[in-house]
Amino acid sequence: MIEQEALLDALRTVKDPELNVNILDLGLVYTIQAEDDHVNMEMTLTSPACPVGPEILRNAVTALEKVEGVAKANVKLVMSPPWSPDRMTDAARDELGVY
Repeated sequence: MIEQEALLDALRTVKDPELNVNILDLGLVYTIQAEDDHVNMEMTLTSPACPVGPEILRNAVTALEKVEGVAKANVKLVMSPPWSPDRMTDAARDELGVY
């Protein structure tokens, strides 16, 4: 069985290279579900035109597939609902100076 906390820990290693904040604290991850040895995740980007979007998606897949028990990670990019700074954690707000 894949531990949800292990998946979340893996995703905390994936950072938006422009902001240097992990994708969980940015509020980019909408859903994550494990079934058998597969993980399905939906995430968004801070902007539909984010130039580092493909890199972030690849890094998310790589991080998830390093988790013990995960054979395949499917990361789907969604734009609805659109991301807003309201989705960020307090830690991300502090790091970025957003109040």
